[in-house]
Amino acid sequence: MIELAVLTILPASAAFAAAMDLFTKKVPNPIPVLLALAFLPLALLVGLDAWTIAKHLAAGVLMLVLGGLLFIPGWFGGGDGKLMAAIGLWIGADNLLDYMLYVALAGGLIGLALCCVRAAPLPRALLGEVWALRLHRPGAGIPYGLALAAGALCVYPHTVWFTALASNVVRT
Repeated sequence: MIELAVLTILPASAAFAAAMDLFTKKVPNPIPVLLALAFLPLALLVGLDAWTIAKHLAAGVLMLVLGGLLFIPGWFGGGDGKLMAAIGLWIGADNLLDYMLYVALAGGLIGLALCCVRAAPLPRALLGEVWALRLHRPGAGIPYGLALAAGALCVYPHTVWFTALASNVVRT
């Protein structure tokens, strides 16, 4: 049961947040709240030590501050900042640089793709779709929740969560 929680909570939450950001340009508050509330009980259940938990908490706070700084000039939405903090909590300090690299790469690719899409007329089949019209509008910005989720999904298998799962499997 613990394994199922480790394997689904962050990936499913990140994927749902990405989809919501893509279709609505909003990351609903319950997603980062769920991630934050699930972190500590699950960390204790998988056997993370106090120092590791503290480093994860520090990573979450650091990402919250960074998200706030990116929100102030309007480069990030508030939901993006909260999602980034919740993902940072799960990713941990040891993986933050890799996470930020993957987020930057994914964000660049998504931005490039949107520039290409926005340069061409919207296909007729999508003309009635509000989300497609919103994404296609020049200057509409990038649904950065997609990049945040992509970074999380790339880094997550290399975190202490999987190390803890592997050591629990070996013991049983």
